Amino acid sequence: MSLFNRRKGKTDAGLGPDLSEDETVSAAAGVVGDPEAEAAAAADAPAKAVASETFDRTDGPYDESEVDEDDARLALGGLRLAGREGMELRFEVEEATQRVIAVTIGMNGSTVQLQTFAAPRSAGVWDEIREEIAAAVVAQGGTSEEQDGPLGRELLCRLPVRTEDGRTAHQPTRFAGIDGPRWFLRAVFSGHAGHDAAAAAELEAVVRDVVVVRGGEAMAPRELIPLTLPPQPEQAAADGEAGVEVEGAPGQNGGREELKPFERGPEITEVR
Repeated sequence: MSLFNRRKGKTDAGLGPDLSEDETVSAAAGVVGDPEAEAAAAADAPAKAVASETFDRTDGPYDESEVDEDDARLALGGLRLAGREGMELRFEVEEATQRVIAVTIGMNGSTVQLQTFAAPRSAGVWDEIREEIAAAVVAQGGTSEEQDGPLGRELLCRLPVRTEDGRTAHQPTRFAGIDGPRWFLRAVFSGHAGHDAAAAAELEAVVRDVVVVRGGEAMAPRELIPLTLPPQPEQAAADGEAGVEVEGAPGQNGGREELKPFERGPEITEVR
């Protein structure tokens, strides 16, 4: 835990993680720019959601009632996260309310965005949300395919992005969802982890180690469980951490239009 690097900027609004122009044209990130593939992608119909069996959470993600409260995880409000060397955290803040609505974890060229939502006591919501995400992706000219993954039933999508030369390419992105007791955790994998199982393994382990803090208050189904920022720079410095660098960011969206229903705001990046 040696360095904090915070970055502010405006993100795109959508279901997927923020994708800047340079990220979307990177071959390492898995962008595909084949014109024939792009034409076929636009004609594809959305994947139909298939009812999934209950995901076995024995090895995580965990509910707060299933782990010790005084463990070494980083407390982020609705989530508790186990830190790893070289991990980068980007917090997404809603402009209107200044509440933290998502955290994106970066490791070795891959990212996973985490958000938590309230769910009904009697049933999960992932089966319904999968179908909605698939329809939204296809409406933008992307493709979506259901598959079984390490975190249960998931969507493998190709999101349309704009390249530097003005062409449309497609960014592989994986949407995973886990239903817990009165909560739902959504994980969006991109970069190498969006299309490479080996590259995704370390971020999948991070997701498995997450603790969701739902709280006991009444919440409507799908209501966002807000997050909180980690200790402020002056507190981190007092604890022996390195200094903080703040810089502006363009916050480009890679040419993608909005994917509803989740709004996203400015970001703060922290490297641990």
